Amino acid sequence: MSERKPYPSDLSDEQWALIGPVITAWKDRHRSVSGHQGAYEMREIVNAIFYQGRTGCQWDSLPHDLPPKSATYYYYFAAWRDDGTDRVIHELLRCQLRERARRLEDPTLVVLDTQSVHAAAGVPVSTTGRDPAKRVPGRKRGLAVDVLGLVIAVIVLAASAHDNAAGIALLDQVAEHTGGTVEKALVDQGFKKQVVAHGAGLGIDVEIVVRNPQETGFVPRRKRWRVEQPYGIVILHRRLVRDYEHRPASSASRVYWAMTHVMARRLTGANTPTWRDARAVTA
Repeated sequence: MSERKPYPSDLSDEQWALIGPVITAWKDRHRSVSGHQGAYEMREIVNAIFYQGRTGCQWDSLPHDLPPKSATYYYYFAAWRDDGTDRVIHELLRCQLRERARRLEDPTLVVLDTQSVHAAAGVPVSTTGRDPAKRVPGRKRGLAVDVLGLVIAVIVLAASAHDNAAGIALLDQVAEHTGGTVEKALVDQGFKKQVVAHGAGLGIDVEIVVRNPQETGFVPRRKRWRVEQPYGIVILHRRLVRDYEHRPASSASRVYWAMTHVMARRLTGANTPTWRDARAVTA
């Protein structure tokens, strides 16, 4: 890596050791015809993706000592989104965290939920909508997570899409990417019988967790509350506070990269970076 002052979002040597082999193998499979290896180190490309994810800046506003938009977004981010490399890296770290917790690589139980977020100006109207229940114009993120709060599947739809559409798409992804290990899924009352029926067809028992009408405020439900944890985590990445991406697939990729960043830190025992001024906090 070239000499420069590090950013809080930069990968440490230990974290790059987790991700680097996948990126290096990808690079070896995608050599240019001329044999040119490119002007930027792969570690710096990933650092640029993490920097933007944490700060929420525009591609054109990346610092001059990081690779520019032309390389980071137009080539690598898009290529890794389209061929699934972002998910491969995410799955590698997820499996390592589950093994560290003495669990099998793939879960037997998942929790599904959705979150509607505002779309930024410039996001195509054709891929957005208005959530009538939450009164949010934008997009709807759906997550399937395990009991550790690790993401198993991501789906991004227009906010006007019913939770059933998100639930069905998530169940399909869960069945495809876990090798059929998932036996049960917990959902809230926003999901209806269509999701239950679809899960049954996949061999997954979908349970709708009913809220006690006498309770007020946020009351965590055993196991089902775990899905709230990753939603809180990804919102710490400012690029995900709103949906800025033109393509829903890019929005989903953003979630995978955010969780990859978090899991790399967990596996290496690093603290989550803060953007606050330490002097202001202690003053």
